[in-house]
Amino acid sequence: MKKNFLWVLAVPPALAAAQEDPVVVTATRTARPSLEVPASVDRVYAEDIRQGRAQVNLSESLGAVPGILVQNRQNYAQDLQVQSRGFGARATFGVRGIRLLADGIPASMPDGQGQAATFALGSAERIEVLRGPFSSMYGNASGGVISVDTEDGPREPTVWGDVSAGSFDTWRAATKFGGQWGRVNGLGELSHFDTGGYRDHSAATRDQANAKLKIGLQDKSSLMLVANALEQPDTQDPLGLTRAEYRADPTQATPNALAFNTRKSISHQQVGATFDQGFTDSRLQATAYGGQRTVQQFLAIPLATQAAATHSGGVVDLDRGFSGLAVRYFSDLARNLRFSLGAEYEQMSEHRRGYVNNFGVQGALKRDEDDTVASTGLYVQAEWKLADRWTVHGGLRSSHVRFRTQDHFIVPGNPDDSGEKSYDATTPVLGLLFRPNERTTFYGTFGRGFETPTFAELANVNPPATGLNFGLEAGRSRHLEAGVKAILPAGLRVNAALFSIVTENEIVVDQSSGGRATFRNAGHTDRDGVEIGAETLSTGPWRVRVAYTYLDAVFRESFNTVTGTPAVPVTVPGGSQLPGVPKSVLYGDLRFQKEQFYAWLEGLYKARVPVNDQNSEFADAYTTLNFVVGLLQGSARWSVSEFMRVDNLTDKNYVGSVVVNDANNRYYEPSPRRNYTLGIQASFRF
Repeated sequence: MKKNFLWVLAVPPALAAAQEDPVVVTATRTARPSLEVPASVDRVYAEDIRQGRAQVNLSESLGAVPGILVQNRQNYAQDLQVQSRGFGARATFGVRGIRLLADGIPASMPDGQGQAATFALGSAERIEVLRGPFSSMYGNASGGVISVDTEDGPREPTVWGDVSAGSFDTWRAATKFGGQWGRVNGLGELSHFDTGGYRDHSAATRDQANAKLKIGLQDKSSLMLVANALEQPDTQDPLGLTRAEYRADPTQATPNALAFNTRKSISHQQVGATFDQGFTDSRLQATAYGGQRTVQQFLAIPLATQAAATHSGGVVDLDRGFSGLAVRYFSDLARNLRFSLGAEYEQMSEHRRGYVNNFGVQGALKRDEDDTVASTGLYVQAEWKLADRWTVHGGLRSSHVRFRTQDHFIVPGNPDDSGEKSYDATTPVLGLLFRPNERTTFYGTFGRGFETPTFAELANVNPPATGLNFGLEAGRSRHLEAGVKAILPAGLRVNAALFSIVTENEIVVDQSSGGRATFRNAGHTDRDGVEIGAETLSTGPWRVRVAYTYLDAVFRESFNTVTGTPAVPVTVPGGSQLPGVPKSVLYGDLRFQKEQFYAWLEGLYKARVPVNDQNSEFADAYTTLNFVVGLLQGSARWSVSEFMRVDNLTDKNYVGSVVVNDANNRYYEPSPRRNYTLGIQASFRF
C-alpha cells in the first residue's frame, strides 16, 4: 500500500494515464480528447507545475509547449514576456496579443492587455495552451490562448504547506486547504513571495490569495464561485541595459532607475461566478465577474521632457474597474452533430492620471482622464462527423470593441483630447480532421483573427497633434495550419504542425524617444513555422519530453520609423525579423522517478533575437541547463517532498529577455547566473 501511494505521488497525472489521450477544452469550449480536435493544443498538469518548482512564474512550466515562449524578465515590475507564434513579442510590459483565462474568466482586458502575475500556480490543476486559427473564437488579441484552471478540493479535507528559499534572498511560503462537504467542494490558497532580485534595484514582494467553491445543485446544475487577489507593493524596476552596460556588469541597474527610483505598485482583486445547467442532450452556462485593479508606476523620464505641455509625466496612476458577462449553450443535435453558441460582454473603466516624477517623488498633475473600453462578441461553433473517419469543425465570431476617453486635463497648450473609436471584425474558422485509426489524427485549419491597439498604444500621437492616436487601425490576420497527432505503439506521443500567418496592418512603433512611444500600422508581416512536441508515455521510471519551434517572422514591406534620443529617422527594410522573436527554440527534459526519489535535467536553446525593428542589434543565442533532485515520503494520510534545484547549471551569462525598440538602446534584460533553490512540500489528509 505504501509503495503504491508513493508511486502515484511521484508520477504526474499525465503519466498515470499514460496511454490516454489528454482531454482539452479551449479549442471547442467543451471537453474533447485532443485527437478529436483540429488544433494545436497542449495541457500541462499540476505535478509538472509544482513538483520541484518555485510556482511563481509561467516561465517555469511552459517550456515544454511548442510555439509558446515565456521569457522571465527578472523584473517583476514589468511582468513576463509571453508570445505565441510571435504574437505578443512587441509587449514591453504585461502580455499582449494572447488571451489569458483563469477558471474560464478573462485575465485579459477588453483592449487585449493582460497580466500573468495574477495566476495562482500553487493551486492550479492544469494549464491549457491553444495556438492557431481556433484562438480567434476568443475575439480580440487572440494570437493564442493560455487558460489556467484551479484544482477542485479532494474528497477528504486536506491541508498543504509549501516553503522554498534560494539565491538572491528569494523565498516563497504557501498554504492551501480543500475538501468535499456534501454537495460543496472548496479549495483556497494563500502565498507570499519575496526576492531581493538578481540585479540591483529589482526587489519584489508578492502576496496572493486564490479560492474556488463548487456547489452541486438540483437537476444537473452547479454553481462555481472564484475569487483571487494580488498585492505587489513598491516593486523595483532596474530597467534594461545597453549592450556595453550588460557586458560591464549584468547585475547593475541603470543610473536613471536609481535617480528616478523606478518602481511599480499593484493591487488587484477579482470575483466571479459560473452557473452550469445540464439537460438531456445540452448544457447552458452563464458567467459573471468583476474586479478592481490599481497601479502606480514611476518611470525614468528626464524632467525637461516631462515639462512639455502635452507630456503625461513620469508617474502613471490608474484606478481601474472591470466586469463581464457570458452566456454559452452547448448541444448534441444528433449523434454526428454538436454545436455551441455564446454571447460575451466585457468592459473596463479606468481613471488615468499622470504626474511629474521629480526624482522618485510624485509632482505636479500632467494628465487626468477617464478611459473606457467595452467589447461584445457573438459566436457559434459546430462539429459535424460526416463519415466514420472524417470530421468538420467550424466557427464564426462577430466582435465589436469600442474605446472612449474623456479628458479632464485641459490647460494652455494641452486642449481637450476627448474622443472615441470603434473596431469591428468577423472572424471565421474552418477545420477538417481525418483519423485513419484511433491513435492518429491528420488535420488542416483556416481562420482569421484581429488585434486592436491597447489603450497604452493609443495613448500618444506625434507632436504637434494632441490626444489619442485614433488613426491607428486593428491588425488583421489570416491563419493556415496543417498538423498530425499520434500516439505510437512504442509509447510515444507526437504532435507536429506547419503554419503560415499573414497579418495586415501590423501595429509597429512609429516614433520612440524620450520615454514616449507612438504607434502606426505597417503593411504586412509573415509568420511561417513548424512546431514539434514529443513525449514518452511509458509507466516506467524514465520520461523524455522534447519541444521544438521554428518561426520565420518578418516584415514583408519596408517602412520608416523614428527612434533614439535624440530621435533619428530609420528605414526598416522588408525582410527584417520581427523584434523579440527567435527563429528557433528547442526544449528538452530527461526525468527519472521511482518510489521515493526523482531527478531531472532540462535544457533550453534559444536562437539570437533581434531587439529592434531594423535588426541593428541582436541578443545572442544561448543554451541553459537546469537540474532538479527530490525525495518523497508518505503514507495513506500524509506526504512530504523535499527538493533541490540548480538553475543555469553551467553558470552562463546570457540575456533571457529583451525590451523591444527601447529608445535609449537599453534592450537587454540579463538572466541570473548559476542559482539554487531548496524547498519542502507537505500535505496531510484528515
